[in-house]
Amino acid sequence: MTQLLLKWKFLNNDQSSNMKKIIFFFVCSFIIEQSFSQEYKVHGIYPANWWIGMKNPKLQVMLYGTNIQENIISINYAGVKLTKVHKPENRNYLFLDLVISSTAKPGNLKIHLKNDNGEQHALLELRNRRRGNGTAFAQGVTSKDLVYLLMPDRFSNGDSTNDRIAGMRDQTLNRDSIYHRHGGDLQGVINHLDYLKDLGVTSVWMTPVIENDMPNRTEHGYAFTNHYKIEPRFGGAEAYKKLSDELHKRGMKLIQDAVYNHVGLYHFTVQDPPMKDWLHQWPSFTQTTYKDQTVFDPYAAPSETKQLQDGWFVRQMPDMNHNNPYVANYLIQHAIWSVEEFGVDGWRIDTYVYNDLNFMNRCNKALTDEYPKLTMFGETWVHGVLNQSYLCQNNFNIPFKSNLQGTTDFQLLFYGIQPALKESFGWTEGVNKLYTTTAQDFVYKDPMREVIFLGNHDIARFYSVIDEDTAKYKMALAWLMTFRGIPQLYYGDEILMTGFTNPDGNVRLDFKGGWTEDRKNKFTKEGRTVKEDNIFQYLRRFANFRKNSSAITTGKLMQYLPVNGVYVYFRYDAKQTIMCVMNTGNQAATIDLSRFAERMHGYTKAYDVATGVTFNLEPKLTIGEKYLLVMELKK
Repeated sequence: MTQLLLKWKFLNNDQSSNMKKIIFFFVCSFIIEQSFSQEYKVHGIYPANWWIGMKNPKLQVMLYGTNIQENIISINYAGVKLTKVHKPENRNYLFLDLVISSTAKPGNLKIHLKNDNGEQHALLELRNRRRGNGTAFAQGVTSKDLVYLLMPDRFSNGDSTNDRIAGMRDQTLNRDSIYHRHGGDLQGVINHLDYLKDLGVTSVWMTPVIENDMPNRTEHGYAFTNHYKIEPRFGGAEAYKKLSDELHKRGMKLIQDAVYNHVGLYHFTVQDPPMKDWLHQWPSFTQTTYKDQTVFDPYAAPSETKQLQDGWFVRQMPDMNHNNPYVANYLIQHAIWSVEEFGVDGWRIDTYVYNDLNFMNRCNKALTDEYPKLTMFGETWVHGVLNQSYLCQNNFNIPFKSNLQGTTDFQLLFYGIQPALKESFGWTEGVNKLYTTTAQDFVYKDPMREVIFLGNHDIARFYSVIDEDTAKYKMALAWLMTFRGIPQLYYGDEILMTGFTNPDGNVRLDFKGGWTEDRKNKFTKEGRTVKEDNIFQYLRRFANFRKNSSAITTGKLMQYLPVNGVYVYFRYDAKQTIMCVMNTGNQAATIDLSRFAERMHGYTKAYDVATGVTFNLEPKLTIGEKYLLVMELKK
């Protein structure tokens, strides 16, 4: 266009008036053509594909394009009915209500757009549902599983061609910086699935894989910029589908990290909102209080409850308005789309308490209506068992009843295993805190759905928390593998990775060996130090024992009052009994087994899981200092 205008200027000085008129006509025609194509162009359709035979036949499609409301919309596709066209305040958006009959056939549904200047169309691909209509995937993640949490950017780089993507805002690629991208991707995860399976892992949970086209700090993934696009620097949708398939081939499961509360500042619906109340708006920037108590406190000021849930998480992450029905549909449909499109088995929900909880109930139900076996757990970084249990299925007779199946059990971490291994024993201190916190499980409808862990991408590495005491670390791992609930590892737990959260990048370091230029490969025995491999093999032994233990994976828990720093608990069912003796003291301890006769009656031998040795049970048992003895009792 610039060249044409320059040519026109040149001809204006040196050519005949007829030539000027011809060029002028050509330029004006070009401008008109470009104006039409830009003015009415469809930029996006969300979602771009859906399925025939969903239990809920209704779908709300969002069309986005410049002045798209100038068009008349029509659909002519057998089995699909357009029931309503919604025109929000922003003329660049349309919302179409469709009903998709089970009699519809797969194909490309054309949404016709017609205005005074011409016609165009947007395509909505209709597909048959995945094989099994939800039974071959969406299996759910249960207490039978061992979850492995990883950050794709920091785990392994399997495809260096996608390290940078032209046009994206964050072009950093610097492994020497904890704030920049490092190049890890989904192919890198695929490359190490056999390593994870050998370790005993059954489910992989990754920090979000949705596009994050933000200017900086994009390695964590929690600021979406397009819900319906998989991060291209991770390999895009094809790599994600491949990962899902490779997991399922190995009998493993895929957990997706969901974010409903907020999006990234550069999400297209933030840069050009469909309507004024698409986001929670404030006269000036207002951050959430992060105080979860205000959602259940009977004396809470309404203004503070509102700020907790409607305040922005941070400046770069605008808060979604779940009370807007279009927002709610958009988020719920994306959740369903993700499960069906990628064969997701479990659903981890970020920043659960900051969401509108009634909306979350609606969203959780929509997912389980379509996928009855799908399981969900929410991030509940709160302080107090009551606080945490309010947010999931509980036994309270209160006005709000959450339908969330389970949570990330921060209580057993902060008020259980951490003080058990860091504090001296006392009436309420040390391992008594683990006992006391566990005793409050009566509040949960099903404590076995709680996800227990030692660390994640937001908190200090557990090995650092306990001052790199390997004996205590082994106790923690053995506890994690034998306690109630769903155990979750954080990548590198198995090789003694360290780090505190000031800054947070220190707990998000690379897994050495995930990059071709790494001098040592911690994925292999040869690349690990003696100490690292000792921990790896210790954890591997417990994880694979756990996998085949009915008592641990589905059995009951019985615990006894800690005495002099020694805490005893049992996992048991009709087929198996596991006895765990945790000595948190700095010297050996001897216990009288007659105290546990109700659980040990008839057993004369014990198999030590850590060593593989079977020994005879005597009236008294001595346990070494800082040791958790795990025994399968034998007759």
